[in-house]
Amino acid sequence: MTRAQRLAQDAAEAADVRAYQTHPDVIALRVERIRTQVDRLCWAGIVLGLAFTMTNVQTFAAAGSPAWSLPWLAAWLLDPTVSVVLLAILRAEQVTARYRVQTGPWVRRAKWFTLAATYAMNTWASYADGSVSGVVLHSVPPLLVFVAAEAVTDLRDKLTEAVHAAFTETAERTAAFTTPAAGAHEPARRKTFAEYLTVARRSWSPGMDVNPAWVRRVTGCSRGLSSRLAAALVADLGPAVDAPASGGEGRP
Repeated sequence: MTRAQRLAQDAAEAADVRAYQTHPDVIALRVERIRTQVDRLCWAGIVLGLAFTMTNVQTFAAAGSPAWSLPWLAAWLLDPTVSVVLLAILRAEQVTARYRVQTGPWVRRAKWFTLAATYAMNTWASYADGSVSGVVLHSVPPLLVFVAAEAVTDLRDKLTEAVHAAFTETAERTAAFTTPAAGAHEPARRKTFAEYLTVARRSWSPGMDVNPAWVRRVTGCSRGLSSRLAAALVADLGPAVDAPASGGEGRP
């Protein structure tokens, strides 16, 4: 294989790769993968934040009950109860945001209530003791969960919009390069005999010798047709010309 052939092969392979890389479905798939990564990271942060608050909420709910007593054990159920409701709402918003469906006001109210309840139960003891460091420490996880829960909904909506925008923009750009101009590949329409005759008549002026070679030159018609046109033109012009020149030209 010569160097030119190798370069031609590399160019063809590069063109194929670029065609797939710029394909609208590939662009949309890349944005979809990024959205999946964002969802997983946000979910990991939310779950870890809720897990951190579980101990403080249990201490708040137990209210000094002896360890392993019934109230002490029941106190462990409070934080998962609130967290499960919050996670259910966030999971539902994940689907509605994907298909850009607006939810009702009670959905946001329920989300804010669960987050506010988690924050209050998690920081109550620190506020009661007047511990600034404890308030800061136990405020960060629930506030982070609150901010992440609000941000992840907007992120999903914007990433969904980015998928549609990337698909539409790439499809339009691809169509601009691949769609031929109007009439660019349309076969040229063959002129009729009358149209050829009209062109020859307009090109003739008194004193010109009408012969097949001249007709072929001014009309661009085929060799056989030029003879017929020359004869028709002589008949049409009448006494203005004598007769088409002979000499063998114009034979079909």
